[in-house]
Parts: sequence; C-alpha cells; structure tokens
Amino acid sequence: MNAQDIQHRFAYHAPKDEETKDAHALIRQRCGELAITINTLCTDDREKSLAITKLEEAMMWANASIARHGLAGE
Repeated sequence: MNAQDIQHRFAYHAPKDEETKDAHALIRQRCGELAITINTLCTDDREKSLAITKLEEAMMWANASIARHGLAGE
C-alpha cells in the first residue's frame, strides 16, 4: 500500500452525478428493508444484533465501492 492508496481510501468521494446518488440511495433502501425484515422475524438476541451490524457493514462497503470506483460498467 502506498501513500496515494491511503489518501484515496480516506478521502471524501462526492457523488459525481444523479445516477451515482441514486445507486447509493438504492443500496441504503434495500439494506434498510432487509434490516426491518430481520428485526421483525428475529428475537432480540446477540445473533440479531450481529446480523444488523453486518448488514450496516455491507451497506457501507457497497457504497464505498461506488464512491471510490464508480458504478459497474462505467
């Protein structure tokens, strides 16, 4: 890893257009829907808490991918 890679990882990556903004929103929406499903179907326990946490992580990494590298097919 070089300094440029570190700088890229920790920089703010503003959405470049409406399509990118919409992609971020769609990921947040779908992850939120799944979180509601998990919350509804699962009991309040450690496993449910971990599932929600991992879903938050998945949402963050998916949106980081879009922010850092753009949409697939670009």
